Amino acid sequence: MEKPSQDFSKDGFLNGQILLIDKPLGWTSFQVVNKLRWLIRKQFGIKKIKVGHAGTLDPLATGLLVICTGKFTKRIPELMSGIKTYSGVIRLGSTTPSYDLETAIDNTYPTEHITTQQLNTAKEQLTGEIMQVPPIYSAIKQDGERLYELARKGQTAEIPARPVTIFQWDALDDNAFPDVFFRVTCSKGTYIRTLAHDFGQLLNSGAHLAALRRESSGSHSVEDALTIETFSQLLARATS
Repeated sequence: MEKPSQDFSKDGFLNGQILLIDKPLGWTSFQVVNKLRWLIRKQFGIKKIKVGHAGTLDPLATGLLVICTGKFTKRIPELMSGIKTYSGVIRLGSTTPSYDLETAIDNTYPTEHITTQQLNTAKEQLTGEIMQVPPIYSAIKQDGERLYELARKGQTAEIPARPVTIFQWDALDDNAFPDVFFRVTCSKGTYIRTLAHDFGQLLNSGAHLAALRRESSGSHSVEDALTIETFSQLLARATS
């Protein structure tokens, strides 16, 4: 497993590094990339350096963001293809247009009929290779425009379903019902927001994603990730 680089030198960043960052709540993945690029450029007086991420996390998600610098940005497609693990909370009984807390609740549904057995059955139905329709609030492009841009204009779009694989639900805890805690291992391209939405539909109710954290991507773990603050401190210390 490749650990976060400790080569905080100008040549190290330009030649290429993989940086593991624990993305904070409320930040977009693009904002994290911009922040790290700005810190590196400022520290070394570099006018230009390539920095990119290997897999978007929504603003309301936290956890592992794999960042590549310099020549390692060529490895982004390879790194994006890895299996990913997420943990979080599915909130039953209500839906939102974005399938998470980015937008307000639009409908509520009964949950009194839902049993633990039904939760497990729904989980089994959403395990293996399944077809998913990405949420309208997503960065997928259609006719040159991001779907979330259409959604914010109040427009709709026909979004084709795509195959994804849910390898395993490692945990499903309903002790805080109607909040259901979960841990899922899945393929590239899986929308956990859609998984939550579909979970609610299978239960003859509704659901949305209330919390999400990426725990791993490929061989990389959030346990090895740095916060943005720690990265900034290590960068300053290494060049002082």
